[in-house]
Amino acid sequence: SVFSVMYCKLLQRHKVLQVFHTTVIEQCVFTVEEMMPHVAHLSGAVTKNLFLKDKKKKSLWLLSVRHDRQLNLSDVAKRLGLGSGNLRLADESLMLEKLKVGQGCATALALFCDTARCVRMVLDRDLTHGGRQRVYFHPMTNSATMGLNPGDLLRFLQETGHEPVVLSFD
Repeated sequence: SVFSVMYCKLLQRHKVLQVFHTTVIEQCVFTVEEMMPHVAHLSGAVTKNLFLKDKKKKSLWLLSVRHDRQLNLSDVAKRLGLGSGNLRLADESLMLEKLKVGQGCATALALFCDTARCVRMVLDRDLTHGGRQRVYFHPMTNSATMGLNPGDLLRFLQETGHEPVVLSFD
């Protein structure tokens, strides 16, 4: 499938960048709640990822936060300077087009597919500056979870041209 091809491309990108990761295989999951029993034993931060669209400016955003964060998209929009109420979940077809992943697979690791750099990355400060040994994302598929150290994650994002906006959600 196209997703297994993209997974292989992601692994090749990590090899070139010397990004080291651990991968946990699980059954196919579509929500953080479904995923948690499979990853509860891991040390580090499991992420929740939302692919978002700004209604007015038509900009695209990928938001990655610690899995247990309660989010208010109006507040996030205001903090990004977009105006209250302008962020909403983007259509799956747009995510497939830009990131090559479908529902349940939104991930910062898919940003290497956004060669036009039209998706802006927003990261929870706790993921990068919270003293985590690993942060966990789906690797182009929702049947696995991949852990990277925060420095490698930041290097990966920078190499793809997606310098993240880092926000504190504490």
